[in-house]
Amino acid sequence: MMSRIQAFARLIRPANCIMMGVAVIVGAALVSKEMLSDQLGNLVLGFTTGFLMTGAAMAINDYYDREIDAINEPLRPVPSGEIRPIEALIFSALLAIFGLAGSLLTSPAPNWLCLIVASVSLIFVILYVTIGKGTGLPGNMLVSICIVVPFLYGGLVIGRSVLPATIIVIVIVFVFNTSREITKGIVDVQGDRKNNVKTLAVRYGEQNAAILAALLNVSAVLLTPLPWLMGIVNFWFIPFAVLADVGLLFTAVLLALNPSRENARKTKNRNLIWFLMGLLAFILGAN
Repeated sequence: MMSRIQAFARLIRPANCIMMGVAVIVGAALVSKEMLSDQLGNLVLGFTTGFLMTGAAMAINDYYDREIDAINEPLRPVPSGEIRPIEALIFSALLAIFGLAGSLLTSPAPNWLCLIVASVSLIFVILYVTIGKGTGLPGNMLVSICIVVPFLYGGLVIGRSVLPATIIVIVIVFVFNTSREITKGIVDVQGDRKNNVKTLAVRYGEQNAAILAALLNVSAVLLTPLPWLMGIVNFWFIPFAVLADVGLLFTAVLLALNPSRENARKTKNRNLIWFLMGLLAFILGAN
C-alpha cells in the first residue's frame, strides 16, 4: 500500500506542484503584499489549485509519454508498471476536478475569473500532451505559457488586476522555462527521436539545443535587474536574485560546454532550485 502511495506521489512530481503553488502566492504578493494576510483563505485555495492542477498535468503527461518514457525514463511509475496507464489518466482527471473546484470556491459566481483561468490552463496542458509535444519549440513555448499562468492567477485570487511587476516576472519565467524545456529535450533525445518528437535536440543536435538553452538562461538573468530598477521590489530582492542568477549562469556555461544527456539532466534539476530561489526573491522583495 505504501509503495503505491509513493508511486502516485512520484507521478505528480511534488516539487513541481509546490513551486506552482508558491508561484500563485508570488503573483498575489506582486499585486498587493498588504492584502496577503486579509486573503489567507483565498491564498490557501490558490496554492491548492496550483498544486493540484500541476499534479494533473504531470500525470496526464506521463500517460501520453509512456512509450517515450519506456526508453528515456523506464523507472517512472507508468513505464515501470507501478501504475497502470488508465490509473494515471483517472488520477489526473480527479486532480483536475478538485483543482477546478478549488478555483470555483476562490471566485464564486458571478466572478468566475479564477475558474476560467484554471480551465484555460488545463486546455493548454491537454493541447500540449496531445499535439504540442511533437512540435519542438512551439511545444516548449506552450509549456512555458502554462508555467506563467499561476503568476496571473495569484492576482485574481486576491481580487486584483495584473500590474507591470507581474508582467516582468512572467517574461522572465517564460524565457527561463523555455530554456529548461529545451534542456529536457536533450535529456529525452533518444526516446523522442524514436517516437518522431521534433524537439530542437532531435532536429538540430544536442550541441545546438544546449547553446540555445544556455543563451535563453543568460537572457533571463539579464532581465532580472528590471524589477529593482523600476522600483517594483525592495532591497531583499537583491541577495536571493543574485544567488539565483549566479546559479543559472553557472549551469548555462556547464550545459553549453557539455551537452551530454546526463549533464542536461543535472542542469534541468539544478535549475529548479534556482527557480525556487528566484520565487523567494520576489516574495521577500515585493513592495
